[in-house]
Amino acid sequence: MSNYAFVLDANKIPLQPCHSSVARKLLNTGKAAVFRRYPFTIILKDTKTDVITQPIEIKLDPGSKTTGIALVTNNKVIWGGELQHRGQQIKDSLETRKAVRRSSRSRHTRYRKPRFLNRKRLEGWLAPSLLHRVLTTLTWVRRLCKYAPITNIAQELVKFDLQKLQNPEILGLEYQQGELQGYEVREYLRL
Repeated sequence: MSNYAFVLDANKIPLQPCHSSVARKLLNTGKAAVFRRYPFTIILKDTKTDVITQPIEIKLDPGSKTTGIALVTNNKVIWGGELQHRGQQIKDSLETRKAVRRSSRSRHTRYRKPRFLNRKRLEGWLAPSLLHRVLTTLTWVRRLCKYAPITNIAQELVKFDLQKLQNPEILGLEYQQGELQGYEVREYLRL
């Protein structure tokens, strides 16, 4: 699948994306110029008033490490991409910062008292790695809305019930009474 090129008119209004060969012809004839390299966008040198655009839908497939983004029109994917998330890097850098703070208390440096009573989380707080996933996805959706005539946004929401896959007749309290029920008690009795 080759990604289509985004097209803007002279007033920076998004038009229907075109195939890369059409974009190349427009660039070679001088009717358009490169507006942005990624996502590849061309800008026409004259305004088009009679252009009909088809509805384009953004489809999102969120994941823990990558998020898939696709632009679809008439059940045909015209642009696709993956966002690589930095969740593990953010977690590692926060742990490194925490270790540096703790080690400075034991060295012969200015004493810094441990603080623990000023950690109130605001309403709607998200972990920094999750917040990064939300904000980068939102940034790319807004960016694509500037370059294509987007009409809909669809997100895939999937929840798996792994216990239901193993035992289809599971109900209510049986979820709490899994394979490891009473495991800790048995271990303490063995000692």
